[in-house]
Amino acid sequence: MWPACRPGSIAATDDDGNPSILDLTIPECLMHALNDQTAILLAGIPASDMTLYHRMRFEVGDPAAWIGWQRGGEAGSQLIIRDIEMDRARRHARADAVGCPADFAPKGGLSADRAVATAQAVAEFLVRNGFVEVVGHRDLPLLFVDCLHARGIGVICDRELGVVDRRAKDDEEVAALRSAQAATESAIRMACETIAHASVATDGTLVHAGEPLTSERVRAMIDIHLIEQGMAPRPAIVAGGPQGADCHEHGAGVLRTGQPVIIDVFPRDPRTLYNGDCTRTVVHGDIPDEVRAMHEAVVAAKAAAIAETRAGRTAEAVHDGAIAIIRAHGFEIGLPAAGESPRGRMPHGTGHGLGLDVHEPPLLDVAPDGHSPELVVGDALTIEPGVYDPRFGGIRIEDLVIVRENDAENLNTLPEGLSWR
Repeated sequence: MWPACRPGSIAATDDDGNPSILDLTIPECLMHALNDQTAILLAGIPASDMTLYHRMRFEVGDPAAWIGWQRGGEAGSQLIIRDIEMDRARRHARADAVGCPADFAPKGGLSADRAVATAQAVAEFLVRNGFVEVVGHRDLPLLFVDCLHARGIGVICDRELGVVDRRAKDDEEVAALRSAQAATESAIRMACETIAHASVATDGTLVHAGEPLTSERVRAMIDIHLIEQGMAPRPAIVAGGPQGADCHEHGAGVLRTGQPVIIDVFPRDPRTLYNGDCTRTVVHGDIPDEVRAMHEAVVAAKAAAIAETRAGRTAEAVHDGAIAIIRAHGFEIGLPAAGESPRGRMPHGTGHGLGLDVHEPPLLDVAPDGHSPELVVGDALTIEPGVYDPRFGGIRIEDLVIVRENDAENLNTLPEGLSWR
C-alpha cells in the first residue's frame, strides 16, 4: 500500500525508502511515495468528477486530465484539456502547464473520439517524459487505464487520493460553503415561516393563500426561492407527520396542524460548485408533548456532538456524544428489530462531510472496522441527530460546522425551535 498522508502534508520517501515529509508546491497530500518514474493522474470530466475539479479548480464539461510529479525535489503538473478551453485554463486552472491532446499525439494519431483522444494524449505525455506508472484516484475512468496499459504504463489505485486531500477545506472553500449555507438557511426560514403562519381547515389541514398547503407546494416554493438566490436546487425533504418517521422520505400530500414537518434543504451553488445542507423542523399550532420530548433530545444531542468536534477527535467520538444524549432521554439507537414496538429512535449516523459533494468523508458514525478517522482542521461536517417515531413523525436539526484546532465553528444562524411564528 502507498503510505497514507495527512491533509496539508506530502508523503514521500527518502533515498533509503523511508517515509519522509517534503515541502512540495503541489498541496493537499497529492504526492504519495513518488519517484522519478511515477506520476499522479486525475482524469475525467471536471464538471462531474469533483476530485479532478478540486485539484484544477476549473470547470469544463469535456474530458480533462491533471498529471503531477516530483523529480529532484521539485514538483510539476500538466493539464491536458480541450483546445478551445486552453486560454481560460491558463488564466484560471491550477496547473504549471496547459496543453491539449493534439500537443501529445502519438505516432498513430489521435482518435476522433474526444475522450479516447484525451486518454491517448495522457499516455503519450507520460511515455515522452519517462513515466512508467501512475497513481490514480478511485474514480479514474477505465478508458484511461486501458489506454495507459496499451502503452505499457502501470496503474495503481490509491483509494484515499481525492478523499483525504479534499477534507481540509481552505479559506476559499469555507467562504463558498458559508455562502451556500446562508442561501440554504434563507430557503428553510421561508418554508418554516410559511408553514407556521398557514391557516387551518376544519379537518386540520393547512391552507396557504386559499389553497391546501402540501409537501409538493412547499418544495416548489423552496426551489423558486433558491433559484432566486442563484442556487441550483435539489428536491428538498418536506415530510410531515408520520411520513417524517422515515428519515429520507421526501414527503407528499397535505400538511397538518400539530404535526412536525422536517425541512431538509441541500442545494448547490453553481458559481462555486459547493453545497449547502441544513435541516430544521417546524410544528404548526400546539406542540404535542411527545414531539416536544423528541425535540429536546435532538437539540441536546446536537449540542453534545458539536462540543466533541475538534481536530484530533475521531468521527465516532462525535457520534458517541450525540447518541449518549439520545439514550439519556429515553430513546433508542439503530434500526428496530423485527416485530419491535414502535418508539422514538435515531437510526442513522450523526452527520457527514460536506463540500463539492453533499456526502463526503468522514462519516460521523460507528466505524465497522474499528478505525474511525480523526478529524482534521478544515473538515466541514454536518451535525444532524434525529429522533423518529412512526406514531408522531420525526425531528431532525442539522447544522454545518468547520473543525478548528480546539473547537468547531458553526456556520448556521437559524433558531432550533419548533415554532416559527
